[in-house]
Amino acid sequence: MSNKPSILIQLDTDVQPSVFDRVVAVDAGADHIFSYAQVTPDQVPALVHGAIFTRSPRSLHRTAIFIGGSDLDAGERLFAEVGKHLLPKLGLQVSLMLDSNGANTTAVAAVRAAAKHLKLTKSRALVLGGTGPVGRRVARLLAWQGAEVRVGSRSIERADAVCRSIRDKIENAIVQPVSTARSADAEPAVQGCSLIVAAGAAGTVLLPRSVRERCQSLKVAIDLNAVPPTGIEGIEPHEAATTHDGVICYGALGVGADKMKIHRLALAALFQRNDLQLDAEEIYELAEAAQAAQ
Repeated sequence: MSNKPSILIQLDTDVQPSVFDRVVAVDAGADHIFSYAQVTPDQVPALVHGAIFTRSPRSLHRTAIFIGGSDLDAGERLFAEVGKHLLPKLGLQVSLMLDSNGANTTAVAAVRAAAKHLKLTKSRALVLGGTGPVGRRVARLLAWQGAEVRVGSRSIERADAVCRSIRDKIENAIVQPVSTARSADAEPAVQGCSLIVAAGAAGTVLLPRSVRERCQSLKVAIDLNAVPPTGIEGIEPHEAATTHDGVICYGALGVGADKMKIHRLALAALFQRNDLQLDAEEIYELAEAAQAAQ
């Protein structure tokens, strides 16, 4: 095996490459980070070729690509484009990871937290803020795990678009768009749900305490907003598996500790082999395998 230094090539869609992602990469063991800002798909071929043609195939596991930035749609386009320019039949490929807006690692941490307390298969879940980056990935992972998922949004059209994208990705996914545009929408949206995940905009209450307390079927509630007021009223950011009125609750920081472990784990895995393509499902499986191996 090669002892060459590890190089992470950071392709960011924003004006400034994420400092957060660079710090985590250092903590995960990257020796060098090459950061590129405002990357667009037309720039990808040259960047990929620079990565795969500079080291021998036996050393390419020491080069990897990380795709980030605040725009998940833009990140998905880069992720797909990178895959087109790898040459696996020649052994000329590098591992890559998508985590735009931290959506994948945060969603994995949230869904794994829920799975500790609830059998996800055939459970009924509501994702509030389900059309945002994290909400979309939470909904997709839950559907992948076999849950019946309601995608909540102020725009029923956007929620429906997310549901269609999940069905395109996951065969037999059971997903339903629900409107949360009015306060009166909250009660029917939560009815019958055993899991609620709030992944909306910072500082916005998506689920009032009164509605949560009236949801008799609710078993687990996870709020991914750390900026007050929290998305699920009554759940504090630091809480992790705290019980309120018989409901197991997680706040953003309670989930965040596992998110950071998963982020570092996935980045470190990129330098173990050269054929990983880590999106949400692959990161979830990686975290599960690491836990099983402990």
